Amino acid sequence: MTTKSARRVATVALAGGLLLTASPLAAPAVAAPKPAPTISAQGGILMDQAYGTTPFSKSATTRRQMASTTKIATAITVLTLPNVDLNRKVTVKQEYRDYVVREGASTADLRTGDKLTVRQLLSGLMLPSGCDAAYALADTFGTGKTSAERTKSFIGKMNEKAKALKLTNTKFDSFDGISSGGNNYTTPADLVKIARHSFANTTFRDIVKATSYKAAATSSTGSTRTYTWYNTNKLLGSYKGAVGMKTGTGSVAGPCLVFAATRGTKTYIGVVLNAKTTTERYNDATKLLDYGFGVTTSKKVKLRQLPAGAQQD
Repeated sequence: MTTKSARRVATVALAGGLLLTASPLAAPAVAAPKPAPTISAQGGILMDQAYGTTPFSKSATTRRQMASTTKIATAITVLTLPNVDLNRKVTVKQEYRDYVVREGASTADLRTGDKLTVRQLLSGLMLPSGCDAAYALADTFGTGKTSAERTKSFIGKMNEKAKALKLTNTKFDSFDGISSGGNNYTTPADLVKIARHSFANTTFRDIVKATSYKAAATSSTGSTRTYTWYNTNKLLGSYKGAVGMKTGTGSVAGPCLVFAATRGTKTYIGVVLNAKTTTERYNDATKLLDYGFGVTTSKKVKLRQLPAGAQQD
C-alpha cells in the first residue's frame, strides 16, 4: 500500500470511530441514583436479608435504648438453646402478673396457674408484646434457685448471643426492654443483625408474620382457656409483603420498629429507633422498604387497625 493510500484508510477509520463514539447506541444513558428517603427516626437502617448489604443508614452506630424490640433477642435466645422443647409446658406464676402491674408493662394477660407451651409463650411475647410471657421464658430457661437468679442468668444468655454475633454496641440488662438502669441499648446496625439472625429461624418467622394467634391453654382447674393475641405491628396486613417483626415504645427509647418485607425473591429487614411518633415509625419503615424495592407505594398504605381492647405497643 502506498503512503498516500495508507493515509486515506487511516482518515476513513478515524472518521468511522468518531461516528461510533457519537452514536447513542454505544453509550446508553445511566439512570441517576434514587435520592435516599428522609425519616423522622433518630436512627435507622435497611438491610438486604440475603446479602447483608445496607442501602440506607442513619446514625447507624449510635447507641440507643430499644424498648420491646429487645424481645427479638429474648425469642431467638430461647429458640437457639440446645435441644429446646417448644411443647414444654410452663405454669404461669402470680409474680409474672404482679410484675406487669408494677411496671405498667404490655401484657399477654397470662392467668396464674395456666399451663402454656413454650411455643405459645413465644407468640404471647412477640404479638401482644407480653412482658409476662418474657418473664415466664426467662424464669424457665435461666438457671438458679430463685426467679431473680434465673432471670439474671437468662439475660446473660442474651448477652452471650450478642457477643456470638460480634455486636460490640449492644447490651441487655432486661429480658423485655424495661430497663431501670438504662443499660439496655443497641444501635440500628447491631439490631438489624440480631433481626437478620432471628429471621433465619423458621419458627421465629412463623411467629412474627402472624397478625393474630389463638392459644389453647390448660387452666389451674383443668379446663381449657383460649388466649387470643393480636400483633401490635400494624405494618402486617398493611404494607404489601410485610412479614414481621417487632414494635417497641419507651419513655427514653421513643417509638421503635424492627420490620421485614418480602417481594418476589427479595427480602429487606429494617430498623427505626426513636421515631417522632408511633405512626411516624410506620411511615419511616414504608419509605425505607419502598426505597429498597424501588417502588413508590408508601403514601397509599393504610395501617391495619387493632381490635378494641387489644394490646398496644
